[in-house]
Formats: sequence, C-alpha cells, structure tokens
Amino acid sequence: MRIGANPEKKNNQLSVEHYHRVVIPVYIPNLEEDYFKDGLAILKLCIQSLLKTIHSKTKVSLIDNGCCNEVIEYLQSLYKEHDCIDQLLNSKINLGKVNAIYSAVKSNLEPLITIADADVMFLENWQSEVEKVFVNFPEAGMVSPVPSSLGYRSKFVNSTVYYGVFKGKIRFEDVESPDGLKKFQESIGREMYKTIHLEKYLTVSNRRDTAVVGCGHFVATLRAEVFKSAPLEVCQHKIVGGSENLYFDIPNDEAGFLRLATKNNYAYHLGNAFEPWMKEKMAEVISSSRNNEILEKLPEAKSMSKLQYHIGKLFRILLFKKFKSQYFKLKGINVPY
Repeated sequence: MRIGANPEKKNNQLSVEHYHRVVIPVYIPNLEEDYFKDGLAILKLCIQSLLKTIHSKTKVSLIDNGCCNEVIEYLQSLYKEHDCIDQLLNSKINLGKVNAIYSAVKSNLEPLITIADADVMFLENWQSEVEKVFVNFPEAGMVSPVPSSLGYRSKFVNSTVYYGVFKGKIRFEDVESPDGLKKFQESIGREMYKTIHLEKYLTVSNRRDTAVVGCGHFVATLRAEVFKSAPLEVCQHKIVGGSENLYFDIPNDEAGFLRLATKNNYAYHLGNAFEPWMKEKMAEVISSSRNNEILEKLPEAKSMSKLQYHIGKLFRILLFKKFKSQYFKLKGINVPY
C-alpha cells in the first residue's frame, strides 16, 4: 500500500553546486600478502593528500572494490567524517577497475571527473593547475597532473597532434620537474627514461598556455563528455587487457579531444611499498597553504572533427614513427629520443 504522493515528484530535476568529482577505486583484499601489506598505509597517504588539496567545489567517490575488513572500516570512517566524500560504493567482489570507475562516473553530473588509483599522492595546487589547462585549452578532454616525456608515444594522441600541427605549436621544452619523472619510474620498478627524457619533453602551446603532449591514466581528469563516447557494454577485464585504452583513451581521442599533462609535476605514483620519503613529502603537503582557485565557469568543450582526427593520425605516424629522428632534429633534439 502507498499513502500520499512522493514529494520528489514535484522537484525531480537533478542539479549540482560543485563541478569537479574525484573517483578512486580501492582494491586491497588483504594486508598479509607481500603485494598488499602496505596497501592501507599507502591508501591513507592518498586520501589525506587528496583531502588537503581539493577545493570546496569538489566531491569524492570512494569505491570499495572487494576490500578486506580493515580497509572497509577505514573507508566507512572517511565517509562518515568528511562531507566532501559523499559516495562510498561497496562491492564484495572485485568488479574490475573500469567497471568500478564507471559505477560512479555514469551516475554523477560533474563536468570534470578525476579518476585516480588508490596509490596516488596529490600535491599542492594539482587541481587548480589541471583546471587551468582545461580553461586555456577548451579542446582538452584528458589532463593529468603528472607529465611524462614518453606521453607522445601513445597511439591515442591523434587529435592532439592535429591541434599542435595546425592550430597551435609543437616543440620541445625543458622538463620542469625531473624528480617527478624519476619518482614515477621508481614507483613502477623499472627504468623507462633516458637522460634526454629527464631534460626535455614535447609540448603543445597556443596563445594562452603550454601543456605536455600525452599523459598516463593512473591519475587524470576527464571531461564528462569523454565518457559518453565509451562502449556501452560491461568491461570484461579486471585490469589491463586494453580496458583503459578502450574506455578512456580511445573515447577521448576519437571524440576529438586533446590528451595533455601539466608542465610541472603535481602528484606522485607511490606504488605498493611504503618508503620514508613518502612520510616526509606528506608532511610538506599537510603544512602547505591551500591555494586552489575555483573556476567561475568551465569553458564549453571544443573538439576536433573526425576528419581532423584522421589527419592527426596520419601526421602522428609520419612525425613520431616514420620520420621521427628527422622531425625531432628540426625541433632541436639531436640524440635518440
């Protein structure tokens, strides 16, 4: 039996006062195995740094993606104690990274959505610097606070290449934070950068700003429009297997959006092993003054056309594969890059 009318029927339009959402899926099934033994300590650094560095127009979705009891209790305490953490989504099984992220992405209205792994340490001003790129590059669909000298190698920067060649300017510039690049390769346990990569990275610029070409997706902010171009079916992979390419990278590129990173480094990938420097860096984050500017208005998205995307794809193959050494020499790089 139903008595009366649901009052929400009179006020049934969804609206949000904030414009930026951060989504973090968490998979720490136990604290006994070597791979996960520092997982909770790393997660705490991630969340503490996030809470310290976000502005008041931000909401956070945490996803318990099949975690152990100790981690679940920590996530529940965060949900109860912090108003900005307005969603805690629980699953007793591991849904996979992509499916976990999309469970939050598809049910929220914010125009900017940051997706981050649970082992990211956010640094001061990461949010304002990322948002500034979206303001100065309305064509941007994906922006990371962590630049990579190898970001240009991605197959999914075709729209970015078109923009750089025909609308902006592509050039090499000095790396602003070599330490950030070093910290990243240490976190994944292998050397990936040559000496030249620690000195120069490829950038794209316009009259307003400059950003690094390409980015990874262990932490990246995407326009909500990107997700509208993603596959409709459920992802069949828990992790890797091309899933992030299919659901994040390809939709961004084929929709005609740029894939960029900030010039300076504003976050660290911590990995799964706690190290003393992390505690020291966290102390710096906590003691830093919050200086996050809030956008008055996010510019409407501007995307490349399908034709421009395909032209960019051709130029990417020519400039970065077929004639890379010759092209890079024209840009001032005379050693293998």
